[in-house]
Amino acid sequence: MKTRIITAIFAIALFVPVCVFSEYIIFPISISLICAVGIFEISKCVGLHKNLILTIPMYLIALILPFIRYPWFVSSDKSFALIGLCVAFFMLIYSLTYTMFCKNKLKVSDVMSLYALFIYVVGCFSSIVMVRYSNDGIGVYIYLLIFLGAWVSDTFAYFTGRLIGKHKLIPEISPKKTVEGAIGGVLFTLVTFIVYGFVVKNNYGVNLPIYQYCILGILLPIISQIGDLIASCVKRQYNVKDFGNIFPGHGGVLDRFDSVMLVAPTLCMINAIINLCNGVYIL
Repeated sequence: MKTRIITAIFAIALFVPVCVFSEYIIFPISISLICAVGIFEISKCVGLHKNLILTIPMYLIALILPFIRYPWFVSSDKSFALIGLCVAFFMLIYSLTYTMFCKNKLKVSDVMSLYALFIYVVGCFSSIVMVRYSNDGIGVYIYLLIFLGAWVSDTFAYFTGRLIGKHKLIPEISPKKTVEGAIGGVLFTLVTFIVYGFVVKNNYGVNLPIYQYCILGILLPIISQIGDLIASCVKRQYNVKDFGNIFPGHGGVLDRFDSVMLVAPTLCMINAIINLCNGVYIL
């Protein structure tokens, strides 16, 4: 417990300045580096990290794709989404072609598992940058909901589960998670979002309806917990305890960001759907 707390404090001390200066290029650079480390961790989990011909293009894409969404390079979400789609298709063809030339030395199932997880990791981290630089200038306030939705939910789900947790949530995947903990995570996140909504409204003039914060305060912690369970499922599938050890007491990048990752594309999809329906961003 002590190691986890010290690591968490140290990580927050590093990450907060990145968020504070998110208008500068340091933000997409940081997300790109985190994304690249995540690709290494997932390729090691699958057992293909030593196959550099397969993984080097994945590292390069992980470094470049989140970075180019910075407004200096690609200022449109639609253009960035098209680039991402082209990159995903290229990587699919590349992976299958390389597997073919390996003449049965690689299993198609292993390569496709790595490809799917690669798309998941890069897509989720790229979505963080998309949310930050979208939404007509208020992305600087909205993207923080990604981290609040994930880490507030994680923290209070953990402590609520420790205090009053009795009913296991999905013990086959994550034995320590409880129904009470999951509910506690959602309730505390909801309260946090409402408070955050009032703070940004009164201090920064971001006049979004509180009901939107309420909807997101319920939806995002649920999505966050699903992301956490997906990561646990992958680790159990490949019989690993943690994705890495870069954060003592927490594991690797993907162990620390597993719940964050799924929240970011959820916010992107909400924006895209509402924008498609009536041409107005909900956020």
